[in-house]
Amino acid sequence: MQIRPVDDTIAVAPQILPGDMAEIVAAGFTAIVNNRPDDEEGGQPEGDAIRAAAEAAGLSYTAIPITHAGFSGNQVDAMVTALEAAGGPVLAFCRSGTRSCNLWALARAKMGDQPDRLMAKAAATGYDLTGIRPMLDALAGGR
Repeated sequence: MQIRPVDDTIAVAPQILPGDMAEIVAAGFTAIVNNRPDDEEGGQPEGDAIRAAAEAAGLSYTAIPITHAGFSGNQVDAMVTALEAAGGPVLAFCRSGTRSCNLWALARAKMGDQPDRLMAKAAATGYDLTGIRPMLDALAGGR
């Protein structure tokens, strides 16, 4: 498992497995956000299996699947809600971690974070938010 901390409230990762929950709990996470649609690729674990393992380990679980069609306002709102309700650090995952990082940044922009700061945090983690910069600016309202 490749957990990539973005800051003290969020980390992103490529696909996680139901058997990873003990390690996720030991790392201090309180919530999981699944940004990967079921059946995106053969052999990937179903979201329901990850949900069951997460909840059995005492983690909250939210599914906000993001397809390659892009992000919607509803998905950004759902991520804001998940971040606000987490009560501690969140681990968000998708196939590579990119969609999770992008959705986190969009949600944080909507929550008032400055786009330049979000871009710097993502870049330090190995993710480039250049493609969503106009959306970050719009959500941040020019902050």
